[in-house]
Amino acid sequence: MNKKHDRVLEAIFAIPVRPSINWRDIESLLVNIGASIVETRGSRIKVVLSRIKVVLSGHEAVFHRPHPQKETDKGALVSVRKFLEKAGVKPC
Repeated sequence: MNKKHDRVLEAIFAIPVRPSINWRDIESLLVNIGASIVETRGSRIKVVLSRIKVVLSGHEAVFHRPHPQKETDKGALVSVRKFLEKAGVKPC
């Protein structure tokens, strides 16, 4: 991971939750750790983590891309954090 991905991961796990993280940065992080992103209906995306870079293979979740704003809300960040925790992904 590069420094930007490290900062995004740290921001996702920050307490209190920061609602100002750009959603594209989160998607970039997910792809970097081995996720496949499939667009589904509307603003939904399905994220599937492969076993290449993470502890838990086949781990998947569906998220809504924020619109019209670019930043992610607190609820979505908590969902992404739980998704990453279950997969064994945590900041260094």
